[in-house]
Order: sequence, then structure tokens, then C-alpha cells
Amino acid sequence: MLPKNDSYDPSMEWMVVKPSLEEELTLERSIREIEDCDNIDVLSRLCVAMARQQWHSTKLLKQAVGHIALLDAVLSGGKQKL
Repeated sequence: MLPKNDSYDPSMEWMVVKPSLEEELTLERSIREIEDCDNIDVLSRLCVAMARQQWHSTKLLKQAVGHIALLDAVLSGGKQKL
């Protein structure tokens, strides 16, 4: 059930990513730390960790989008295709 102050938005605008200035600056600081790193071992471990995190995030996002699509179909009165 949607919270009382939220309405159903079929336009999918909620999927547009709008980072705050603080989030953008934090990301930029992280990127610069990586660019300034000369230690190959550290960079290798970072790449491995990022690959694992990307896999997990992609899997989670796929599951979440499937769940959202099902909820969207239910809210709009549509039928789920199998």
C-alpha cells in the first residue's frame, strides 16, 4: 500500500537519479583517490571488490525491478505474463 502522501506515478520519474551536491562531491573525492593510487596491489584488490559489488548490485536491481513491475501491474489492474 502506498503511503497516504504518495500517489501512483506511471511516468516512472522516480527512476531518474538525482544525486545531491554532497553525494556528487563524495563520489568525486573517491574517484580522485583511486586515480592518485600508484599501488598496483591496492588497485587490484579494489577492482576485485568492485566487480563483486557490481555483480551483487546488478542481481539485486534485477530482482527489485521485477518485483516493482509486478506491483505496478497489480496497481494498474493488469495481468502478469508468465
